Amino acid sequence: MLTSLQNIEYLKNNLTNNRSLDEDGNEIISEVPYRWSHGATDLHLGDGLIIYSLIQYMRAKTCVCLGSGGGFIPRLMTQARVDLYHQEIFQGNADYNWGNIGTTYIVDAMNGIGGNVNWYDSESFLRKEFSPRIIHSTTTEAFHNYFVLNDIKIDYLHIDAGHSYENVKEDFELYSEILSKDGIISIHDTDANYANKFIVTDDVKQKSHFDNWNGPIQFIKEIDNTIWQTFDLFNFGIQKNKPASTGLTLIRKK
Repeated sequence: MLTSLQNIEYLKNNLTNNRSLDEDGNEIISEVPYRWSHGATDLHLGDGLIIYSLIQYMRAKTCVCLGSGGGFIPRLMTQARVDLYHQEIFQGNADYNWGNIGTTYIVDAMNGIGGNVNWYDSESFLRKEFSPRIIHSTTTEAFHNYFVLNDIKIDYLHIDAGHSYENVKEDFELYSEILSKDGIISIHDTDANYANKFIVTDDVKQKSHFDNWNGPIQFIKEIDNTIWQTFDLFNFGIQKNKPASTGLTLIRKK
């Protein structure tokens, strides 16, 4: 019988779930918040597999995630870079963020819009295991006061912060200026079919945290195809009884 190419136990215990200890020292495994929006389950990475593979293929070192409710994409960014070291593609100092294998950045204002993050605490599973560099700021402030001032070029950029049209447009226009020559951008929540079918429960908690996806969906329709190549990855409805991604659009300069 064929075995899986992926280490399913590691995937389940580290990538799609968080691990913590209760008061008695017993291990608790809980799913990464918002993994469902990537079509991920305990045993399946959903569109996270696409992002992991692109970072691997393009040998991306500087990876930036704009907005992350559960830290799902940042951990895959780091995993892809670390694996490139173990595969002897990256060499040198293997420190997760200060060596020769690149850096994973999360930029998040943590203002509760679109949901609250659960990884900011220094003892969170994400920070202990994957050690991303965190910029607690709006994406606009981070662009001007960190990335530009430090002359950083981005190899892989994932846009998933503010979901209004204005937010997505500004994030794209700003951060695309500092994309490296072979850099790739992904924008999350771009599948209109998924958005049109998605039900928001009629309660204050979900409604107050729900940030509709009209912005990403509208923005990708207006990208200048004389400058940019785009590719939509939508799997909603292919298997009706399984989770699907809310949509991932890949963008690269021609």
